[in-house]
Amino acid sequence: MIRKVAKMAIAILCLFGASPVPVRAALPAGPAQDPVLRAMVAEMERSKSELKLEGVGAPYYIDYRIVDQDKYVADAVYGAVRTELRNRMRYLRVVVRLGDYTQDSFYQGGEGIAEIAGVDNDELALRHTLWLATDQAYKAAAEALTAKKAALKQLTIEHPVDDFAHAEPVHLIGPLVALDPKASSWLKALKDASAFYRRDPQLESVGANLSFEATNRYFVNSEGAIVRTGQSVYSVAVAASTQAADGMKLERSADFVYGNFKDLPAPEKFEQHAEEVLGTLRQLRDAPVVDEEYRGPVLFSGDSATHVVADFVGENVLGVKPALGQPARTRGAFSSSYQSKVLPDFLSVVDDPTISSWKNEPLLGNYEVDDEGVKAVKVSLIDKGKLVAYVTGREPIRDFPASNGHGRARYPANAPSASLGNLILQSSEPLADDAMKAKLLEMCKQRDLAFGYFVKASGPKNSPRMLYKVFVSDGHEELVRGATFGDLDARALRNDIVAAGDTVSVENRPTNIPHSIASPSLLFDELVVKRVDQNKEKLPEYPAPQLAK
Repeated sequence: MIRKVAKMAIAILCLFGASPVPVRAALPAGPAQDPVLRAMVAEMERSKSELKLEGVGAPYYIDYRIVDQDKYVADAVYGAVRTELRNRMRYLRVVVRLGDYTQDSFYQGGEGIAEIAGVDNDELALRHTLWLATDQAYKAAAEALTAKKAALKQLTIEHPVDDFAHAEPVHLIGPLVALDPKASSWLKALKDASAFYRRDPQLESVGANLSFEATNRYFVNSEGAIVRTGQSVYSVAVAASTQAADGMKLERSADFVYGNFKDLPAPEKFEQHAEEVLGTLRQLRDAPVVDEEYRGPVLFSGDSATHVVADFVGENVLGVKPALGQPARTRGAFSSSYQSKVLPDFLSVVDDPTISSWKNEPLLGNYEVDDEGVKAVKVSLIDKGKLVAYVTGREPIRDFPASNGHGRARYPANAPSASLGNLILQSSEPLADDAMKAKLLEMCKQRDLAFGYFVKASGPKNSPRMLYKVFVSDGHEELVRGATFGDLDARALRNDIVAAGDTVSVENRPTNIPHSIASPSLLFDELVVKRVDQNKEKLPEYPAPQLAK
């Protein structure tokens, strides 16, 4: 038994051969002070020099990514706290690539290994986790490369594109972030906002929630990149639902999302805003159902236009490599639209992760280096209506062999892919808000329409939550409910937008990958608005508990 222990001790000493001292001495001053980076760099150097199996080529590229996330979430319903959780996790991902930049092993099973790492900065424990994940990733890469070569023999590739892009190694050691110690002070605001049902007994569900995250990212690769960055996201939201007399389900929600705790509104302002938004449910219950079908001009406020831009521009400018053997340039509605018109010529779109605000509004999608170790850059995507570029990571697509710093991971353990930062739509011919409404009415008048539609708030899949008829006779507005769009798509954006406003709205989106969408109001020449096809639920059979007086 003693002999076995001795052999194991010798094996461990050989395994971690190099002591921390020479590694620390070889590191720049910043990384040398961070035990996580020390462990990553030490194990990277060992993997570069020793990772080699008989009959399998040595890796041409390796990267280690660690995401350290401290998250505080809470929610309240009907004026009472339901959950309050604080969770700290450290996610680790290792990618080993065999072959070369032209053709490598990043294929079915060779996309990397994800693990949960320890959070207490034990360097030896971190190195052991990295070592085992590297071994697994190496073996998986060997199998994947064999499978990929076999698959390629069955295919004819019309437009060969490299599998991985070269990138200059980046050294950036940013400050670590931590959750604001006053985070739990928001519990009372959640309770007070969710107690709104006391003022409207017909509300069926009322809840408020918060999600506060402090995320520190570490990245080291075999090319020499050493990166540490931190980002915080603070989000508070309230949502409620009710039913109209005919059983139609109606929902409203409001949220505030910022990168700094100090940018959140005062709790009193949040409660006031929640009351204003949820108060509209009373109006919706009493509103008439939308006409069976309307075809004509529709005006989107800046808030609702951000949803349109996100769904029909943002999702389509991602430079994502198609499946093996597919001839398309990328995926999505713009896959064959490169150098073609996708918007009217007075509209342009950029994605700029290098800025933290736009028109004095804080942005959530700013970062210095992406999750593949590439510096973020501003990218002109649509210039005067023409699609001129896609956002790309280090997975090349046809005509775009290099990354423009937009390779980001949707979840900590996922592989990075092309993703948005701060997507901004701009007009070269902006109109004031009153001019936009006047143009809507004038277009309706020319077509002998009694009214046009104005979307002031949208929900998922661009469903109009607050939709108003605007009457040509005197400009007055009438709220309606139960509408959906029949033909709102990328083609409508290209052919039917006739004007854009001069007031910009920003929507910060924290889900999956923090990013922001900025857009002015948009006026469409012609859209179909019709009644939504949904089953109406039965109203509750007996009344809710009586509120104490």
